[in-house]
Amino acid sequence: MNKMNPSGTNDARFWPQGTVYGALLNFQQEWNLRAPQMTEAPYKGAPQAPVLFIKTANTYTASGVCIAIPDGVAEVDIGANLAWVMGADAKPVGCVLVNDVSIPHESYYRPPVKYKCIDGFLGVGAKACPIAQVNTDAVVLTVKVNGKEVQRVNYADTVRKSQTLLSDISEFMTFQEGDVLLLGSDCLPDGKRPRAKVGDVVEISADGFDTLVNTFVGGAA
Repeated sequence: MNKMNPSGTNDARFWPQGTVYGALLNFQQEWNLRAPQMTEAPYKGAPQAPVLFIKTANTYTASGVCIAIPDGVAEVDIGANLAWVMGADAKPVGCVLVNDVSIPHESYYRPPVKYKCIDGFLGVGAKACPIAQVNTDAVVLTVKVNGKEVQRVNYADTVRKSQTLLSDISEFMTFQEGDVLLLGSDCLPDGKRPRAKVGDVVEISADGFDTLVNTFVGGAA
């Protein structure tokens, strides 16, 4: 696994080296809440394959670094994710915690780039754990805002377990070494995600991982 920090020097810090993909609608709670909308136009049915999106390189922000909320935006969604780092054989070699930050929006089939790919909108954990040390489908993420727990994300509750998700995606695309796959973020019981505003400190943690911490600030154009 290539471990390069944002400045380009070798140390223990993880930094994405390939394309970062995310999976939507991969938690049963959100799927059930969205199911009535799936029969509506233009789709008129539930998705038959994983719904993916991309987080572009301008979004990457290291743990401990501030994330700027654009002017005029009151709050952003917190998307706590466990992510797989791919090796040369298109199979996962590591796991890392990430925060898929986005401006709240309604489109979950075709998430608009302007809401998800804003500068700094992907918090990236400092270290990736070897895949052999992680039981992916048993990981539980704890999300805190200003020290208060606001969500737990349990990967036992996914629509597609991790190996099934990888197999289904591999039917239409091939991962390259260094690519990262976000395995999905759950919603709250009301269908929304936890939210952060300027001044909030967000922590995402799980057993065996360094806590991912980002403070949200104002001033992004």
